[in-house]
Amino acid sequence: MVVTTTDITEDLIRDLLREQHPDLADRPVKLGARGWDNQVWRLGDDLAVRLPWATQSADALLRKEHAWVPALAPRLPLPVPVPQRLGEPSERFPRPWIVTTWVPGEPADRAPVTRAAEAADTLAAFLTALHQPAPTGAPVGRDRGGPLADCAEGFAQGLASATELGLIRDPDAVRAVWEDAVAAPGWTGPALWLHGDLHPANVLTADGTLCGVIDFGDLFAGDPACDLAAAWILLPDGAADRFHRAYRPAPDAATLRRARGWAVLRAFSGLHIGHAGDHGRPGGKSTWGPPAQAALRRLTATVHR
Repeated sequence: MVVTTTDITEDLIRDLLREQHPDLADRPVKLGARGWDNQVWRLGDDLAVRLPWATQSADALLRKEHAWVPALAPRLPLPVPVPQRLGEPSERFPRPWIVTTWVPGEPADRAPVTRAAEAADTLAAFLTALHQPAPTGAPVGRDRGGPLADCAEGFAQGLASATELGLIRDPDAVRAVWEDAVAAPGWTGPALWLHGDLHPANVLTADGTLCGVIDFGDLFAGDPACDLAAAWILLPDGAADRFHRAYRPAPDAATLRRARGWAVLRAFSGLHIGHAGDHGRPGGKSTWGPPAQAALRRLTATVHR
């Protein structure tokens, strides 16, 4: 993590708004969340200010959202944060920032899905709407959405590290899921729009089901299996099959095998971030561990070795 040297405060945000978007400067401001890349500050009831603070890559991700999300959002059946304004780097804050719509709800890592059937149908409808062919010039993924074999080193390192930390009970079963996913035929269809980062902290819930999807910084075009991994990561036990039946077009066996491999990689991230949170280390979030453990349990429950 590379923390910005500028302290992000309510006064800073008001100064930035007065400089570049003065019509918004008198709205109430309060901290909403500190994410991996950005801080999110509420701006009145219906807007939010997102400012990069902890990674160098956040600048480009915000500009990507501002460029592409407004055109995609109208067809999506769940609320998403739609960029409204772009703030340019200035003497006061030397990085870009954006104003988006505010999406209410509680992150799923803190308020997990409990209404499994409804959530499965809702997630399937959302990804069916999002997963349309992307235009020429659409962004490409950051080590996601391509051949799983390209991630073999990351898998090996993640498995070894998580096993050494005592976070994985049956590494052979996890390896079997991965090897089957890597052996599956690759994606031969068009590159589809993907969210690219569907972990529990980027999906919002209310009343036990999904009510919004946030953080489109990793938006890119690629293999839908990368997003379909969310069925094992986000949904309760037994809901993945319903999700696959509701998603259109129905995923073939090879796509589901690849999706299981992407789900393993996503679970590794959750395990390590959760472990860091349990031990008070920077960037750690304890709430990420349990969903990752549950995902690996689901993925390995039916593995054939």
